[in-house]
Amino acid sequence: MSTEIKVPVLPESVSDATIATWHKKVGDAVKRDENLVDLETDKVVLEVPSPVDGVLKEIKFEEGSTVTSSQLIAIVEAGAAASAPAAEAAPAAAKVDATRPPARSRSRPRPKRRRPPPRAPTTSCPRARVSPRTRKASTRRRSKAPAARAR
Repeated sequence: MSTEIKVPVLPESVSDATIATWHKKVGDAVKRDENLVDLETDKVVLEVPSPVDGVLKEIKFEEGSTVTSSQLIAIVEAGAAASAPAAEAAPAAAKVDATRPPARSRSRPRPKRRRPPPRAPTTSCPRARVSPRTRKASTRRRSKAPAARAR
């Protein structure tokens, strides 16, 4: 099934956009949410993602072309597999694996790190976590507090 890729709706102040960069070529495999093209306006650069997995079937406008809001710019064939690039990539991957030495297997798994047990609180109140400096300052203020006036 073919899916149309259109220019996103542009804001009111922007009338058109220029195709800055195509990230994919015709026949390339694309994944959902993968950036296909960058559209440049006078204010921002917009990225147009692929709505489906598939193959880029057709590009309607080349780089440097001016497009308007909601204009068709490309067609993606949903669910199709890339023909030539995928076939070339598989032998290349096999060559890379053949040149790489085999990884050493481990006879036993790594031991898991254990967390140290939590420390017990050092104050009389088990909830309070007070630094030594704060504890010292609070006891100093209590001892220097003025006595209440007696009437």
